[in-house]
Amino acid sequence: MTSAAFRLPAEWEPQAGVLLAWPHSRTDWAQRLAGAEATFVALACAIARHEPVLICVPDAEVRNRAWKLLADAGVSPKNCRFVEIEYDDTWLRDSGPITLRGPDEFRLMDFRFTGWGGKFASNRDDRLIEGLAAREIFRNADHRRVDWALEGGAIESDGAGTILTTWRCLHQRHPEQSREQMSRLLGDKLGAQRVLWLERGYLQGDDTDAHIDTLARFAPDNGIVFQACDDASDPHYDELAAMRAELAALRTTDGQPYRLHALPWARPIFDDGRRLAASYANYLIVNGAVLVPAYDDPADAQAARVIADAHPGRAVIAVPCRSLIWQNGSLHCLTMQLPAGVLA
Repeated sequence: MTSAAFRLPAEWEPQAGVLLAWPHSRTDWAQRLAGAEATFVALACAIARHEPVLICVPDAEVRNRAWKLLADAGVSPKNCRFVEIEYDDTWLRDSGPITLRGPDEFRLMDFRFTGWGGKFASNRDDRLIEGLAAREIFRNADHRRVDWALEGGAIESDGAGTILTTWRCLHQRHPEQSREQMSRLLGDKLGAQRVLWLERGYLQGDDTDAHIDTLARFAPDNGIVFQACDDASDPHYDELAAMRAELAALRTTDGQPYRLHALPWARPIFDDGRRLAASYANYLIVNGAVLVPAYDDPADAQAARVIADAHPGRAVIAVPCRSLIWQNGSLHCLTMQLPAGVLA
């Protein structure tokens, strides 16, 4: 693997802000826009209490509507900034910049975005990072286009040179490449010394082909927070038990096992007969806090306690997310954190 000076920070490192894209009537949220906007308001309010939130909007009309909703909710203009830019969808974890930190500058890694393996339209999302860079919202940041499909939700970084990902997702994107080839590319492009692969783990209702951020997340002090299933009658039980065994077999660079934090299992949530992916692993870390998905389920409180234990010293804020998982994602999927110092 590479020993480059640039590295992918851990998400619990200091942040400059969080990037969002506002839902509107020309996105897939159109038929349930009011519910989506209510969740976006709650999410933006929670972020803005801790750090700036940058909100992509396609035009002035959407910007004005979003700002009225946020102002009515008490968001301060000093912690809210809008960027007019075109986009196809609002899942910025996957279309936004994967930002590397160097000694004195940053790299905005712009991997090819294919709409999760060609499932959805993606032309405007694939140009999003280039457009953001052209708007000069970043400082000391070099835009680097990479002609290789990768979404931000497919990788986890511990900030110290280890990447965690799933074979299911990356093999779907690059069926012609071996694990060794992909490990070398990830190491070179992300400044990583090693890549850890999970073979098992999936969620019904997830159209990302098993993004790691719905399954397992790095935490400080060699921790891994993961989605468990304790219902033996559930079709996820065997798969998530096998993933848990894989995680238990992983070792840190010092040869020690990771400290595992098992998240509780929410009761099945269905929409028109389709099961939705209600993962507690899809939480968002911001400066001084962790925003935790809430699904109006008895397991919500226990999930918050597990995440609080894995991220000590941070406030834990529940954000209602039932309206989000209708579109197959949650808090982490909607957002992309920007490391401290990268914003102009």
